[in-house]
Amino acid sequence: MNTHFGQLDFSSARKDVRWLEKITSLFLRDAPEPPKTFSCGPVSIHYRGFEPTKADPSTALPHGSVIFWDGRLDNAADLLSELRVNCSGEISDAEIAAQAFGRWATKAFCKMLGDWSLVAWDPIDQSITLAKDPIGTRPLFYQFEANRLGWGSALEWLAEAAGFPQEFSFEYLAGWLSFFPAAELTPYESIKAVPAASFVRFAAGKKHSEQYWEFAPGKQVHYRSEQEYDERFRTLLEQSVRRRLRANGPMLAELSGGMDSSSIVCMADAIGSQTKTPAARLDTVSYFDDSEPNWNERPYFAKVEEKRGRAGVHIALDFVQDLDALFQNEEFAATPAACVSCSPRNRAISELADAKGYVAILSGTGGDEFTGGVPTALPELADLLASGRWFTLASRLRAWALYQRRPWTHLLFETAAGFLPPSWTRTPAARPANWLGEEFVSRYRHALTGYNRRLHIFGPRPSFQENLAALDVIRRQLACSHTTSRVNLDKRYPYLDRDLLEFLFSVPRHLLTNPGRRRALMRRALVGIVPDEILLRRRKAYVAKAPRAAIAARWEAIASFGKEMVAAELGIVSSGLFQQALHDVRVGSEVAVQAVLRTLALERWLRSLLKHRNSINPLHKSWRPVRGAEPCRATSESPSFS
Repeated sequence: MNTHFGQLDFSSARKDVRWLEKITSLFLRDAPEPPKTFSCGPVSIHYRGFEPTKADPSTALPHGSVIFWDGRLDNAADLLSELRVNCSGEISDAEIAAQAFGRWATKAFCKMLGDWSLVAWDPIDQSITLAKDPIGTRPLFYQFEANRLGWGSALEWLAEAAGFPQEFSFEYLAGWLSFFPAAELTPYESIKAVPAASFVRFAAGKKHSEQYWEFAPGKQVHYRSEQEYDERFRTLLEQSVRRRLRANGPMLAELSGGMDSSSIVCMADAIGSQTKTPAARLDTVSYFDDSEPNWNERPYFAKVEEKRGRAGVHIALDFVQDLDALFQNEEFAATPAACVSCSPRNRAISELADAKGYVAILSGTGGDEFTGGVPTALPELADLLASGRWFTLASRLRAWALYQRRPWTHLLFETAAGFLPPSWTRTPAARPANWLGEEFVSRYRHALTGYNRRLHIFGPRPSFQENLAALDVIRRQLACSHTTSRVNLDKRYPYLDRDLLEFLFSVPRHLLTNPGRRRALMRRALVGIVPDEILLRRRKAYVAKAPRAAIAARWEAIASFGKEMVAAELGIVSSGLFQQALHDVRVGSEVAVQAVLRTLALERWLRSLLKHRNSINPLHKSWRPVRGAEPCRATSESPSFS
């Protein structure tokens, strides 16, 4: 991935030399060669891995805009045709994006398909524009205060260069403790992320943010037969995978044995067999845990390996080692998620990429959410209820009630509850952990409950609203995963392709999930491409016992770690209640293990900051610690997990 950092001072042509020197030192820490520098008036940009491109190639500086592009453009031919450019030789994605921006300015963003982020410097009006693709797959952050703008593609470097900003975003921390924080937030109040499908423009010391694109709510697809839906899905999935196979080196693909990752690998192999020109080599990486009786994926990913005629890399999961890495790693972590990303499995992937020269990795993220992987009747029933199709609603209620073995009245009430305010119908899974501080929960309940929204009976179809809500969660997940600049692998998501999602959002819901026929459309469309053992398998199990066993194995150190917590001084948690939760995990009582692990990661992150900036300021312009919180006696030392 391309790396770039820049600053712009709106008050004068003066530059913050210390900031630039700090960024340069971070570049040198990451790699021995110094970064390249672009300078024009009050703007200065350090970059590596690419070259800036003029938005109008016929115009010399300082009159034309300059584009810093990071990503992949999937509809280059269509854009060239619309631009009426006759291209006899090769033209890069960056050059096409620059020409599009030169022609249409910010209106070009909605036309550009692919995974990308963009920075545009216009020397005429002294403005900087930061933009991201509609899904938000690329990291891009900025800090705007006191007439000065700084931005960059790695949060950790921006935070270090800013001297570890003192004020936390407690809403971000609340989001981390539950589901995922809002995509535009970072743990630091003064540093923001560019949201997906949006651009942020800075000019004359002012900021303007705008969403440039969204999915069309009224679009619906109606074909005459199931076969036509199958063919269209297969064509769009093939197109999506083909787009993401463009690479200048070998690639990896995550292969879990589930339908999403298996379909990507098998489709890539099918594409390779049809292509005359040699495609980039695609290897697979799979995770296994033989100690988990309910999570044995070996037989399934082995079927895919058998079909493609070669084995992939197999990495053993070890949650005890994950806990050890969480607490023993003393490097600066930009976010709590960065503390988790230092796990042995992630290090193994990074070392594998360095050793074999892999440039990208394919992920099945999004497949479960949008192809009917979650076997729920509610989106379909909500559509019928909102449209007043009472006879069809009654028929589908009976079918789903028989399949789920529950009264149809319960199913109808659950469907209707989706249209009520979330606070009226909050399920136990959506309730904040009981060890969180009362005032913290009261102030940040919306983030702690996953930014839940009620369905609206008027407007877009409820199933479309549910799809947008699921996409928002994925966007937040991707934004939260942008933790470091040190991983050079470009992560690509075939199931988050814009064309494919537009199709899946517009098909009748019953084609995706039927009683007893989960992922009906996907299963039919991929017959002959994906092994039958994968297509016919039941829903994949998830690990549940290993984290509990790991906490029990490291109980003494974990228990001492939870006694005197920085998070307690900040009013985020109650140490006593969290100690009880840890004990419940150890003895096997009912408790949200994932929430426990995230709280441990948050505490590790806070102690990391305490070590690097020597103090943590609990005061915040909109938040104060809970009264009576015990003074923090925690030190920057980590417990011993040897």
